[in-house]
Amino acid sequence: MARVKRAVNAQKKRRTILKASKGYRGQRSRLYRKAKEQQLHSLTYAYRDRRARKGEFRKLWISRINAAARANDITYNRLIQGLKAAGVEVDRKNLAEIAISDPAAFTSLVEVARAALPDDVNAPSGEAA
Repeated sequence: MARVKRAVNAQKKRRTILKASKGYRGQRSRLYRKAKEQQLHSLTYAYRDRRARKGEFRKLWISRINAAARANDITYNRLIQGLKAAGVEVDRKNLAEIAISDPAAFTSLVEVARAALPDDVNAPSGEAA
């Protein structure tokens, strides 16, 4: 069996790792072993944070909707409850966009949600029997 010389393949592998770690600071961009370790961590963080980003955007949309809802004298959870009861299917991303770009349309959605809520829920706190 012929002998396998690894020099070309090993250099190619090292070169790809060092190219990928080009923007890192210090030894992490120059030394193969450190660069490889940093590359593994970087890919792990990227994978994790691509998933975390979705939750972060949802939090942002909810806080925007809540702020706009409170400006219309209703809480976020009552608004969502009312919209579900009314059968309005609009996701939080679009609801937040409506709240920012078209406050009049958002106010009409709030009125639809209020109308769909039971009467005891619409009463201010302390007055419901």
